[in-house]
Amino acid sequence: MTKLSVNINKFATLRNSRGGNNPDVVKTAIDAQRFGADGVTVHPRPDERHIRYEDVRQIRKIITTEFNIEGNPTEQKFVDLVLETLPHQVTLVPDALGQLTSDHGWDTIKNKSYLTDIIRVFKKAGIRVSIFVDPIPEMVIGAVETGTDRIELYTEGYAKTYAEGDKQVAIAPYISAAQKAKELGLGLNAGHDLDLNNLSYFAKNIPWLDEVSIGHALVCDAIYLGYENAVQLYKRQL
Repeated sequence: MTKLSVNINKFATLRNSRGGNNPDVVKTAIDAQRFGADGVTVHPRPDERHIRYEDVRQIRKIITTEFNIEGNPTEQKFVDLVLETLPHQVTLVPDALGQLTSDHGWDTIKNKSYLTDIIRVFKKAGIRVSIFVDPIPEMVIGAVETGTDRIELYTEGYAKTYAEGDKQVAIAPYISAAQKAKELGLGLNAGHDLDLNNLSYFAKNIPWLDEVSIGHALVCDAIYLGYENAVQLYKRQL
């Protein structure tokens, strides 16, 4: 069964828009678990515009399911936070400073040396490592050579083409990349723009998928459907 990790960044965005502590981000992590999620994901950025570094520390104290921290390891502050809090998984994303949201995966060939070195740091601390990649078999091959445990397929392209009505064209490159990962012994995650409309088709076509991380769409659905109901509806798609 593919696991669902709920990205709670958007709850922090809402909190930060008014100051104070409403909604309580730590409580949203507790409730994600209580409502059936298999894990919680956070993506602290250097400007702390949503999840703050202190949020990560506080969530780590109460987490009872899997904890996944995403971010760009070129920021030493991020590396230090991960090594301090020791999440179950760290997902390395090549975001630029101030970037609105993730929009591409690593070039695992050009960045092989850097990724190999930083992945070794996290694995030495006992943390499972996943790296963000585009659905290109060559990038998957490059990923396995870095020593990473998993890759996370960047699924914005899938979501856009799926919404245009061509499911088979949308899923084809992801199946190819996923098959290559399976062949090479890499674990497989996926995330970005997956939602209640496209998630089931993705999961059915890649049944060996380990985990999906979903935040924006789930939080938007929660506004209309309720948080607990939204978590359960996403679980049902998997």
